[in-house]
Amino acid sequence: MKSTGTECLAWALIPNHFHLLLRAGNSGLPNFMRRLLTGYAITFNKRHNRVGHLFQNRYKSIVCEEDPYLLELVRYIHLNQLRARIVKSLAELDRYPWSGHAVIIGNQQLEGEQTEEILAYFGKRKKTAMSKYRQFVADGIGQGRRSDLIGGGLRRSRGNTIAREQVESFDERVLGSSEFVEYLRKEKNMHERLSSGLSLERVAESFGLTADSLRRSGRMPQVVEARGMVCYFAVRELGKSGTEVGSVLNMKRSGVCLAARRGEKIVEEKPEIRERVLGC
Repeated sequence: MKSTGTECLAWALIPNHFHLLLRAGNSGLPNFMRRLLTGYAITFNKRHNRVGHLFQNRYKSIVCEEDPYLLELVRYIHLNQLRARIVKSLAELDRYPWSGHAVIIGNQQLEGEQTEEILAYFGKRKKTAMSKYRQFVADGIGQGRRSDLIGGGLRRSRGNTIAREQVESFDERVLGSSEFVEYLRKEKNMHERLSSGLSLERVAESFGLTADSLRRSGRMPQVVEARGMVCYFAVRELGKSGTEVGSVLNMKRSGVCLAARRGEKIVEEKPEIRERVLGC
């Protein structure tokens, strides 16, 4: 987590899936999740003497507006095991090792979980804050499953009684107000420019090449560097799969991964190259 700047605010492990509440660092969520899932899969495969993929589908992510939703999401995520009847009571959840709840109240330890930040909302004295936090969690037990906390902006957070034309800003991938959705759309412009053409034409032009030259394998340094840039930005920052990128560049998935690593090193050594490639 330190290497990516990602902060974990809540988590819950269920037998066939997991939930995380994260504050992404500068390297972005896709980079963190790639390292987390790949690292876990490698460790699991070694431990159980197996090979191949471990996770069935790509993870689902929802962007959340922090101020109104942070504590609600911490509570909702930490009550997952109780809703799923994995534990039978809050007292059992207090000591359950596979949830961030026990870490916050001091019964378990997990390096990297932002317990102090969460407790700060409930008081300055740690013991008092833990007690108030626990009561806050207890108050949420009767709420059950909450559809308003799984994304959808205004339409979902206010219910379906609002006519669709009244919903000014809506996105299934966002949990927040219309103002927050609009803010994200403006921020997303950079990513949209990147995705539209990780336009091969734009990248190729910045290296003095043609787009066709990027679709062909070659050892010319400019081509290798440019293909590395495409793979790095598409995979590491946009979260595209190696298969998707490979289909555009006529590369195998393994080749895309190697090229992305080359691209990452280039960006680290020459940060100014981002502006040259993306124009932002």
